[in-house]
Parts: sequence; structure tokens; C-alpha cells
Amino acid sequence: MNSYQQFALDALGDSTRRAIVDRLLRGPVSVGKLAEEFPISRPAISQHLRLLKEARLVIDEAQGTRRVYRLNPEGFETLRSYFDQFWIMALTAFKEKVEEQ
Repeated sequence: MNSYQQFALDALGDSTRRAIVDRLLRGPVSVGKLAEEFPISRPAISQHLRLLKEARLVIDEAQGTRRVYRLNPEGFETLRSYFDQFWIMALTAFKEKVEEQ
């Protein structure tokens, strides 16, 4: 596991950050709008977004005076490749067990 994968997994270890990612699955959203949808303060939302951004799971862009966040497909592709390793190992072990019999 590389450090980016570890950091992404750590970032997703928090239930609020997972909920933010779930919300971003529906599309980009500004920090202010996101804060309206959660029972925590705007600064707390910004802190969670900062950690998700450092983990390369979200990206942001300025739109006027707002920051709009969206999911970063490249960050999730890195995680996907990590989890694919488990499937490959499990399927290989299953194949070997079946062939044994």
C-alpha cells in the first residue's frame, strides 16, 4: 500500500467525511451549501474537506467567491486498484482450491 492509499483510507475512516463523499456522489457543491446539509459548522465542514483534499479524494475550484468541491476520480481509482488486489488474491485462492479438488 502506498502512502496516498493509506491517507485516503484514513480520511474515509471518519463517518462525517464518508457522508460528505456520499453527498458529493450527487454532484459538485459549495462549502456553504454543504454546511447547510450537515449538523456541523461551516468551519468543521471546511476542515473535513481539507482532509479529503489532502487525501486526493476531492478537488475544488473557485467560482466567484465560493469554493465548489467535487469528487476526484483519480483519487478513487488509486483506492480501487488497492482493493482490486484483494479480489485478485481471493479469486486466485478460490481457483486453486477448486482445482485441488
